[in-house]
Amino acid sequence: MTDEVAAAPRKLTVKGRATRARIVAAAAELVFAHGVARTGIDDVRQRAGVSASQLYHYFTDKDDLVRAVIAHQTDGVLDAQQPLLDHLDSFEALERWRDLLVDLQEQRHCQGGCPIGSIAAELADDDPVARADLADGFERWEAPIRAGLARMRERGDLRADTDTDALALALLAALQGGLVLTQTRRSTEPLRTALDAMLAHVRAAAA
Repeated sequence: MTDEVAAAPRKLTVKGRATRARIVAAAAELVFAHGVARTGIDDVRQRAGVSASQLYHYFTDKDDLVRAVIAHQTDGVLDAQQPLLDHLDSFEALERWRDLLVDLQEQRHCQGGCPIGSIAAELADDDPVARADLADGFERWEAPIRAGLARMRERGDLRADTDTDALALALLAALQGGLVLTQTRRSTEPLRTALDAMLAHVRAAAA
């Protein structure tokens, strides 16, 4: 990731925003399919249908583009789970969310894993800037889970001593592990099993 180019402008026209979005979407597709290391600037340029000067107008280098991809993938992951993700404040809502997550993997034929997690596996150890962005992305994912469980505790659905922060983190961890095994085994059974085990743990904390 060493391609150096001119700094991106602070303000973009409507056409400029559309072009930049097209570049990011093309890069995200390639990174999801092939990984960061095997996705080159020329690959992105050709997929997006832009010239090198156009791409360099919006991104300082490949690292800059990868950061935009992380933000794009995070938005996509969260958007795909709405509106359920912001209303995880009942046992029934948690089960519907579980079903949605499993269904999304079935639609993808269990390929690709987590769009955020796959980048994290590749970059977290060697790229501190990307790791910080990825950690922020996971926090954005965990926050509504945490908020929903906290509302359940406040309503009395969960015992007053329930550590909802720990439950939310464990749910997200189970989800990530389930996605890795689902990708590897080409079966949604690991994801369903991991989430069911955590939802049973949540139910065990019922008041």
